[in-house]
This record gives sequence, C-alpha cells and structure tokens, in this order.
Amino acid sequence: MLKKRIIVCLDVKDGRTTKGVKFQNNIDIGDPVEMAAEYYRQGVDELVFYDIIASARERGPILDLIAQVASQVFIPFCVGGGIGTIDDIRSTILAGAEKVSLNSQAVKNPSLITEGARIFGNQCIVLGMDAAKDDEMPSGYRVYINGGRIKTDYDALEWAKKAVSLGAGEIVLNSMDADGTKDGYEINLTRMIAENVSVPVIASGGGGTPKHLVDVLTEGKADAALIATMVHSKQYTVGSIKDDLRKQGIPVR
Repeated sequence: MLKKRIIVCLDVKDGRTTKGVKFQNNIDIGDPVEMAAEYYRQGVDELVFYDIIASARERGPILDLIAQVASQVFIPFCVGGGIGTIDDIRSTILAGAEKVSLNSQAVKNPSLITEGARIFGNQCIVLGMDAAKDDEMPSGYRVYINGGRIKTDYDALEWAKKAVSLGAGEIVLNSMDADGTKDGYEINLTRMIAENVSVPVIASGGGGTPKHLVDVLTEGKADAALIATMVHSKQYTVGSIKDDLRKQGIPVR
C-alpha cells in the first residue's frame, strides 16, 4: 500500500491566511509565511497555497508572497488562485512552486491544462475542483468556480475525467458542503472520483479529527488528505495526526 500524504492548506486573502466555513465568513488567522514554516517543522508532506479571491478579482498570482512561502518549505508546494495563462504557470513555478492548481481558469479555458501539462509535465498540473451536491447532475454533484460563487454546467465526475484526459496529474477534490465544518470528508464524492480516474485524488473539506482522515483514506479511497482548520486551531499537530493514522494501520510518510 502506497504511503498516504498529509497536506496542509493555506487559504490566502489579501496576503493573510484566512479560514471560513462553506466558503463564507472568513476570518484572519495569521501570516502564511510563518504558518508554512511551522507546518514544515511539524513534518507536513506537502503544502497548498490558495489565493481564494484572485479569480474573482481577475488578477494573477501574488508572486512575492509565493516566493516567501517557498523559501520556508522544502517539500512539494502547490499554488492555486488566479493562474490563467502559461506565463502565470511559469512565473509561479519560478517563484518556487512545484505544482500549480487550476480551478476556475481550467473550467473557463480547458486547453490551459493540456498546454500546461505539455510544457511543464503532468505532475505540475493539479486540477482543483469545488463540488457541491446537486440532484440535477448525473453524478449528484455540480462543479462551482470563483471560490464557490458561480455554478457551472459541469458534472463533477464528468469534469474530473475530462481534466485527467486533458493532462491533469492530480485532483484536489473539495466538498463545498463539508468545507470548514470539521464534520468529516464527503466520502461518497471522494470514492466516486477516486475510483473513476487514474491519477491521485486528494480529499479536501471537512477534516476535523484523525478518524475523519482514516475514513477518507480507506473508505474514500483518497491518496492524500488535505487539512486546514484541524491544525490552524492548534487542536492537533501534523505529527499527532500521523501518529494516530499509524496506530490505525495507515502507512504515512
């Protein structure tokens, strides 16, 4: 069994780390550079940095802040938010990111996935997907963009498959219904996507206890679990979560 990854997410707004529930009521929780350094010390496997308002404001990535965060961590570092062109991908990677997460911009311009994968390699191109329950969709889930503000006509499963066929090397799958609730990941959604694509799936949204990670990494078939509130609240550390997973027989790094 491949070792499972624990990934910490920093949602960034106006240069500060922020946290909300179901994409609402965001509050300032700290400096992303200091927080990145702390999670690196705690032994996190990867770090994800999302500029949550870049696409809505129609601007590109904050390269100086990305470079500052990258200088603190020596693990895979993925950046998302406002990356809409090949030049944006290139400048983000040059600023220190190993991967870029394409979410809203990928829906608006799917060829960005293909071109990005061709130039930088599939491993650099991550599909970020925000999905919420919707009975009108064949899979039962609809894709949203612009930080959950705009609903699309894409079915979550259909879009995941299409993005992988275009060249996405990984999917960060965020359940909008579970986001920030600490009530557990969306197991059904995660399993459905994981069983139908050939690339790693990272579960996001809802992690509140180590048991939630156990569930999504086993029942949900996720390759990795993304956490935020659990560690931002200082209720857990990355190390304590990994210890709990090991006790449950889940191989972690």
